[in-house]
Amino acid sequence: MDLFYSQQKDLPLAESLRPTLFKDFVGQEHIMSKDSSFYQLVFEQKKLNNYIFWGPPGTGKTTLARLISKVFNFEFIEVNAISTGAKALRELGAAAHEKKLMGQKTIIFIDEIHRLNKSQQDVLLPFTERSDFYLIGATTENPGYEINAALLSRCRVVEFKSFTEKNLESLLERALSSKELSFTELFTDEAAKNAFITSSLGDGRKLLSQTEMLLELYAKDARLFPLDKMTLFEKLDSTQLYYDKTGEEHYNCISAFIKSIRGSDADAGLYYMARMLKAGEDPFFIARRLVILASEDIGNADPRALTLATSGLQAVELVGMPEAGINLAQVVTYLASAPKSNRSYKAYKKALSVVDETGQLPIPKSLRSSKNKVAKQLGYGEGYKYSHEFSKGWTEQQFLPDKIKDIKLYEPVERGFEKNILEYQKWLKKSSQAEN
Repeated sequence: MDLFYSQQKDLPLAESLRPTLFKDFVGQEHIMSKDSSFYQLVFEQKKLNNYIFWGPPGTGKTTLARLISKVFNFEFIEVNAISTGAKALRELGAAAHEKKLMGQKTIIFIDEIHRLNKSQQDVLLPFTERSDFYLIGATTENPGYEINAALLSRCRVVEFKSFTEKNLESLLERALSSKELSFTELFTDEAAKNAFITSSLGDGRKLLSQTEMLLELYAKDARLFPLDKMTLFEKLDSTQLYYDKTGEEHYNCISAFIKSIRGSDADAGLYYMARMLKAGEDPFFIARRLVILASEDIGNADPRALTLATSGLQAVELVGMPEAGINLAQVVTYLASAPKSNRSYKAYKKALSVVDETGQLPIPKSLRSSKNKVAKQLGYGEGYKYSHEFSKGWTEQQFLPDKIKDIKLYEPVERGFEKNILEYQKWLKKSSQAEN
């Protein structure tokens, strides 16, 4: 058996199979290849910085931090942000400072560092500035959202990626080898094995946890094995997607969802919607975003889009989940398939900008209210042309303030219903010129 494996049978697989040598580290080839700047700096030049390891769970963040401590022969202190307050952080920093004076360097590894609040993160600043210890923080959340700018500026962010299926297969092979088993003893075929690997969603820890469950079943009754794909998932708990409704994956999914529909890809829109709903996202959140999208990205290219989107929102309230997913699917596929225009949205933003730049410009007198005697004496309403008195229901007149009278805000595109709007506008002006 490889020296990589621990012989402590009472430990969970995820811990007993944790690499103790760099050569056994699995995955993250983009940062661990000899060509990467991270590898060259840390493992060749032996220079250490403060780091934020950012990536999905079960991708080797803790393992790499431990390996780094062995490379440098520094004391390694591992804490979890959830159970570590400001007082404990100060004590750790003060102790590391004393050890530094005696020639002993320290790495403090803070798991789930995004759980520290602002004041707790601020406690770390003076210690990292003086290099009393080297900080390695691990987080599943985007550091740009969750880590204070001051602390983030003192750290280098290293992005970890979900394990590839090849990485996961390697982990699975090691786990089975540690029990002197092979793939064929647990799985009937490649389809079953691959489905098992895929179900871990790139999370090595989850893969090993599920493998442990399989091994326990195998130990109880080996006659049940090997398992086919269908039987396999009957034996295991249903897959739970990694998704934090206030975290990074939330923003990634909704971003991909909106961009897919904007890009007229109904398949991708449905996929991301299903992924969010499966993971427990609030259907009202999705429905509200669709209402916004109907105006922002479709607008007058298909005015029915907003009506359908608002009906979808009402349907979610009336029907509830899981059936409301059917209503949302109809909205998603319609919006994705509809012609797109953001011209009304752009016109609104431009109008806001004009107001910011010009302030409260005088409204033309012809448009002002003349409901009282003083207003009439001042000439309010004089010269206004009542559109309905003209044969086409429109005539040329100035509506904007003098300073911006020639500005153009809304410019329809030549597709969908907005093409009709363009043709109508041209017809109005042509008829007006004929009348005049």
